[in-house]
Amino acid sequence: MEREIPDVGTGEVRVRMVVSGVNPTDVGARSGRGTTDGTAGPHIPNQDGAGVVDAVGPGVDGLAVGDRVWVWDAAWMRSNGTAQEYVVLPRRQVVPLPDGVPFDVGAALGIPALTAHRALTCAAEGPAQLEPGALTGKVVLVVGGAGAVGNAAIQLATWAGARVLTTVTSAAKAELASAAGADEVIDATGDVAAEVRRATTDGLDVVVEVAPSVNLMSDVEMLAPGGTIAIYTAGREGKLTIPSFPSMVKNVQFQFILTYTTSTQQKDHAVTAVSAAVAAGAFGVGDKHGLPIARYPLRRTREAHEAVENHWVGKVLIDVTP
Repeated sequence: MEREIPDVGTGEVRVRMVVSGVNPTDVGARSGRGTTDGTAGPHIPNQDGAGVVDAVGPGVDGLAVGDRVWVWDAAWMRSNGTAQEYVVLPRRQVVPLPDGVPFDVGAALGIPALTAHRALTCAAEGPAQLEPGALTGKVVLVVGGAGAVGNAAIQLATWAGARVLTTVTSAAKAELASAAGADEVIDATGDVAAEVRRATTDGLDVVVEVAPSVNLMSDVEMLAPGGTIAIYTAGREGKLTIPSFPSMVKNVQFQFILTYTTSTQQKDHAVTAVSAAVAAGAFGVGDKHGLPIARYPLRRTREAHEAVENHWVGKVLIDVTP
């Protein structure tokens, strides 16, 4: 429908959206299963996107009309996401996008990249924020390296200096994980633990886990003492059985992650680091970066959401305005 262009208030920025990114939680909001934050409808979905600053409210510093930007958590605790032409957000959620960086990259950050950053920095010993060298000497296993969060974790961990292993379920996905920069790609249908033992000396420092109900037992087995398992999905079962004594012996750390509810400091660290990786050319999208793109015009938003619901491998983007 056509709506009035929203006004900007104090500390707010209006963004003319160019590209909107679709994530699984967006699909849940649109399909009627409800929003993660319980926001009442009608609800315009999509948390992530990129565009151009159209207006700034009083008290806004560091941004001007015409600046290229990316946004995060646009539909969290509000009913106006990025699947529309204009979005008004607090200044903190509008981040400069460097000249020369495609809007597609900006629209693919948000949930996947910020989740990946938290997963890679949630160990009690740190680091709290990624930068080149921050993970030097660390071995990271990214489970499901062909997914959006998995792809982001591979790219960010590689940029930060880690040795990155990943698991995939097909030859096609193996090619994507390699393109993202993984050092070792392991067939998830085989003996993953044996491959990790072959590829490491002391085991894994961090596991970025997308299927905890299936993999948790073997994750603990593969971890080095003091290692961390970062879990960012509930898994099919919605419940986990933790091998308590083996975890105690290794002093394993378990970290559950929902990017929407991370602390202000954790989110600020993630936004800063992801922006730095993008500016350094260390984070990209498209086939050559292991994240194929499927794109739809705004009028076909429903089809874009259905592509995510049907497990499109890559990133689904919506072209909002030219």
